[in-house]
Amino acid sequence: MEKYCEITKDNYKSYVFEKMPKSSHWKNMFWAFLIGGTICVIGQAFIELYKLWFSIEDASVLASGTMVLIAAILTGLGVYDNIGRFAGAGSTIPITGFSNAVVSPALEFRSEGYIYGVGAKMFLVAGPVIVNGVTISVIIAILTLIFGG
Repeated sequence: MEKYCEITKDNYKSYVFEKMPKSSHWKNMFWAFLIGGTICVIGQAFIELYKLWFSIEDASVLASGTMVLIAAILTGLGVYDNIGRFAGAGSTIPITGFSNAVVSPALEFRSEGYIYGVGAKMFLVAGPVIVNGVTISVIIAILTLIFGG
């Protein structure tokens, strides 16, 4: 005959702790730092390259555009999603993550057509970021205009 074990808060807590997968926060942070840092170094390399022909402001804009284009192409080829699974926030925080957030839904819903698929779903993730960014920018501009700056 089996002995019945009463479940209490304490023994349930220890049971869950035993069965729970071990956290790999330190490993995840290391890879996010390494991959995110590498993306930023590549972006800085483009700025330095473009500074040979353009002003620093123009070089920065061109480097940002180049990084967005590269991320969009890598997303289309399915490579950037693999980088994202491996690097986590290290791939989503730089500007390349924004490009991925726009291109991924566009690719996913392209079978629904250009209007209701690509056009409607493209900014599903990035749309709120754009709206909030523009709203905060307008608020700051108004406050600067009122109070000087």
